[in-house]
Amino acid sequence: MKNVVILGSTGSIGRNALRVARALPARVRVVGLAANRDWRRVLDQAARFDVRHVALADPAAARRGAAAAPRGVRVYAGAAGVATLAAAAGADLVLCAVVGLAGLRPVLAAVANGTDVALATKEVLVAAGRIVTAACAKHGARLLPVDSEHSAILQCLTGRPRATDGWQTRRTPARRRLAGLLPWARDDVRRIVLTASGGPFGSRPEVNLNTVSVREVLRHPRWSMGRKVTVDSATLMNKGLEIIEAHWLFGFPLDRIEVVVHPESVVHSLVEFADGALLAQLSVPDMRFAIQYALVYPERVDGGLPALRLARMGGLHFEEPDRKRFPCLGLAREAGRRGGTLPAVLNAANEVAVKKFLDRQTRFSGIWRVVEAVMDKHRVVRSPSLEDILAADDWARRTAEEIRGF
Repeated sequence: MKNVVILGSTGSIGRNALRVARALPARVRVVGLAANRDWRRVLDQAARFDVRHVALADPAAARRGAAAAPRGVRVYAGAAGVATLAAAAGADLVLCAVVGLAGLRPVLAAVANGTDVALATKEVLVAAGRIVTAACAKHGARLLPVDSEHSAILQCLTGRPRATDGWQTRRTPARRRLAGLLPWARDDVRRIVLTASGGPFGSRPEVNLNTVSVREVLRHPRWSMGRKVTVDSATLMNKGLEIIEAHWLFGFPLDRIEVVVHPESVVHSLVEFADGALLAQLSVPDMRFAIQYALVYPERVDGGLPALRLARMGGLHFEEPDRKRFPCLGLAREAGRRGGTLPAVLNAANEVAVKKFLDRQTRFSGIWRVVEAVMDKHRVVRSPSLEDILAADDWARRTAEEIRGF
């Protein structure tokens, strides 16, 4: 039995995590829930799962939630309240599905308490990977991926022999700690291959990306996700962010992490070994597979998830992403290569640009043009502190808001 706190419980990942918990009552006990402002839904979730600790990031929502909460339910208020809940004693695992960099402080709070984190918020490692992994090393906490792609990589690597002592001594303390957490040896792995669905336009070169509508962009062919993540899938920025995230999760250099478009979204990612053999993880495109694996790791149990019927698939297709049509992949690689505060700037500028698109203030192609313009203006801090990262995030948001003409 694991005691689990779910941050972002009212979103898509959070709701699916609760479905997993309900299917595995002997394995998962939900002991804390956090949301942004939907106090009615989070209190309803708390009632259904008998949860006594709830947090709402929006202070006004927290006040209304506290007034409506039944006796015995404590409501924590604001960003500090979410972090307090994440660090609460008695939790074995904190699942972070908070949107954007708002998940950083709660993750660090959980890690500082020695609590393992199941991470669905890729921006946390994109912006502050070095800080988060160093904190994990210091406090003995594990990071378990919830993205289907990184979960697939972990599943393919799990069971590999541990790294040799000689390899470990060439690593920084943080990376040595991670090498001990994930049982695989880097020397026998040639590359990681992340699969991308391609979104609604990956296999449609005839579509003019300057003129597509919000409605078209949000019509994902395979996955049901939040609006921001769905837009990131359409620009392939999600895959760019996942390259940086995989670098920090698994300790691989960026040039050994590749992307291939796979429209069926059945092969969730692959690992190529030194002898040329590929291992892949396949399942029905359902977020609950990766969530369940993180919640019960390293075990495998029957959670009633749908089976993949290979004979009914018909075929699986793979192709190289069109980097000219989807420049976000290149922008993310550049940010990851240059490092420092630039990945945080990439992420923040993208969040603002996506919001502008959803608010119909810029074209779809304006998303990557805004991101590139902000990156060009930034003076990178090479070895940033947490304060430097947060300052870069704030600067990038303000700068992206000011950019017009796309």
